[in-house]
Amino acid sequence: MPFSISVPRHAQRRSGSPLAAAFAVVALGAVLTGCGAGAAVVEPAADAANPDCASAMLAMPGEISGQQQRETTSQGTTAYGDPAAMIVRCGVTPPAPTTEMCTRVNDVDWIIRETDADDEWQAVTYGRDPAFEVTFDTTLVPSSTALIDLGSAVSTVGQDRECLSVEETLDATG
Repeated sequence: MPFSISVPRHAQRRSGSPLAAAFAVVALGAVLTGCGAGAAVVEPAADAANPDCASAMLAMPGEISGQQQRETTSQGTTAYGDPAAMIVRCGVTPPAPTTEMCTRVNDVDWIIRETDADDEWQAVTYGRDPAFEVTFDTTLVPSSTALIDLGSAVSTVGQDRECLSVEETLDATG
């Protein structure tokens, strides 16, 4: 269905210029039809201005699991999908040693958490400073795909600690 806007004649006369009126109509039409829907609003992490975050954000893939990367409103962040199916924030506080589930995916250690929202998970890198936080809708982006696809970009930040295996956490003396 085509979209059109007409400008009343009295509005054109007051504008002072038919060109200005035409520009206003085109701009309004673009807004109303959804062109340039805008950036995803994402809260920046405390250390988002860390130079390592900038390098990692530039290395992020353009698409993950069919979700296109989109612009965000904050430094050190990116989003995938519209509406956002996945949000990545760099510069979150690195997690301390923990008993939470920690898994290694392509040489990147992740602490995996379910959130209060249905079908939403969160993964935070372990052993990297700055740390990355990824929140994703598991119905749109499988966790394995998300973490594999982010591995290369996240690996631009060096790792200084690793997850321990179950065997490493058991008391060897019995």
